[in-house]
Amino acid sequence: MAHIIVVGNEKGGSGKSTISMHVATALARMGHRVGGLDLDVRQRSFGRYVENRAAFRAQAGIDLPMPLMAMPAEGPDPLTPALQQLERDCDFILLDCPGSHTRLSQMAHAVADTLITPLNDSFVDFDLLARMSPEGEVLGPSIYAEMVWGARQMRAQAGGGAIDWLVLRNRLGTQQMHNKRKVGGALTELSRRIGFRVAPGFSERVIFRELFPRGLTLLDLKDVGTEAMSMSHIAARQELRDLITELHLPGVAVSF
Repeated sequence: MAHIIVVGNEKGGSGKSTISMHVATALARMGHRVGGLDLDVRQRSFGRYVENRAAFRAQAGIDLPMPLMAMPAEGPDPLTPALQQLERDCDFILLDCPGSHTRLSQMAHAVADTLITPLNDSFVDFDLLARMSPEGEVLGPSIYAEMVWGARQMRAQAGGGAIDWLVLRNRLGTQQMHNKRKVGGALTELSRRIGFRVAPGFSERVIFRELFPRGLTLLDLKDVGTEAMSMSHIAARQELRDLITELHLPGVAVSF
């Protein structure tokens, strides 16, 4: 069966679609068969990213690896038929969830083998995971963490294995070091209480916004004629390598 990776967070602007596209492309470039589902039926950022890639590939005549995309089905169970369609041809299936609570997103979390939650490094985003006192004490899980707990229970009742949950400290800037330490400490404390791993994601870089219109990722730059990599590009590529390594995906040896 395909290994299902879900990228989820009930807040927009955390970098889910960028993470989804880079993880999917990295796996495809390493020779794995990758499928994708964009569950944000309104914004479709991940789906449009892939469509941009297909258009650029056709225009430029470059053979860029792409995930095999499917659409949620109609009816009471829109997810299972799409997953069954992709499982016939894929080693990994990546589901990009909307930045809000929907039934489709809840169903996706319940089938996740690996859950990636990008989180902007602020207490505004942290509030989705945990409630905090004015003094900074972690009081308990909040709305998104409670939804993940419910998904874990649904998965256990269906006879599935455990969900490996990775929270990414994403879009890190270079300022506000004191705030970073406080957020980091709160995440570490919470991770022990509700069972997730913490890892660094992608720093805030202009390159990510520049890549989207052509559907490109950091791994495609040499293919499109970018021979001289800047220090920022090299650092961003290392962040992606570290992320793929940290995911601990079955049968994946990082080779880019």
